[in-house]
Amino acid sequence: MAKEKKLKLALPKGSLQKTTFELFEKAGWRINIGARELFPGIDDPELEAVLLRAQEIAGYVERGVFDCGITGKDWVIEQGAKVTEICPLTYSKTGFRPVRWVVAVPENSPIKKPRDLNGKRIATEAVNLTKKYLKEKSIKAEVEFSWGATEAKAMLVDAIVEVTETGSSLKANNLRIVDTVMWSEPVLIANSKIYKKDSWKKEKINTIAMMLKGALQAFGQVGLKMNVPKDKLDAVLKVLPALHTPTLAQLAGSDWYSVEVVVEEKKVRQLIPKLKKAGASGIIEYPLNKLIY
Repeated sequence: MAKEKKLKLALPKGSLQKTTFELFEKAGWRINIGARELFPGIDDPELEAVLLRAQEIAGYVERGVFDCGITGKDWVIEQGAKVTEICPLTYSKTGFRPVRWVVAVPENSPIKKPRDLNGKRIATEAVNLTKKYLKEKSIKAEVEFSWGATEAKAMLVDAIVEVTETGSSLKANNLRIVDTVMWSEPVLIANSKIYKKDSWKKEKINTIAMMLKGALQAFGQVGLKMNVPKDKLDAVLKVLPALHTPTLAQLAGSDWYSVEVVVEEKKVRQLIPKLKKAGASGIIEYPLNKLIY
């Protein structure tokens, strides 16, 4: 009996976990896990998943412990992991935007610009990222590893390098941003040897990538469907801010058309009254799970 094929997938534990699970569900995979479990169940017998800290995933994928995984671009660079990046997945723990690593100092610090870091001491969890940034800026400073709670270390060292989405947490802790070290976002990565040589796993990884990207692209978008008389069609089409050309279908035995289009959800409340005024009727709004280009 042939052994069942499995793709070993590492998923980020912690701040990205909830959003990652939601993204997979929208993409078509339902993930179930208990409060303290590290081996989630997925309704796909071809997938075997494990939860790990995002900081560790790139290294394990590089060594082939996992075939693929989702981690931050920052942690791939931090670990110097030689992996194949399949696709970026722009989301964070609170939304769908990249995050950034920044140099931050207390509000009353004399450090105003990057060159003021010369001869200073910096605490961060991303030591290699920070050293790379300093080298590019020709700045000589001491970098020490922070075991977490890095914002609190700002009172013990001259500056910190920390990740932030909006900067609100830094501001709440009376910290001021001096410069941006890098922007980062989650990426789907694969073991380079496996991706190159195992055609079944490569196809499975590419399928996951396509569906996850489709789910991300659908966020904030909805479908609109409506009926439009032939003599009002031009007026209605001028109102529609479509991602692509609207789909038109003439209704059987009549001078009416069915018009279907994808639009930004936030524009719908202004758009529907305009469509109604232009001559559309029977307007239906429906959610989108995936948008595949």
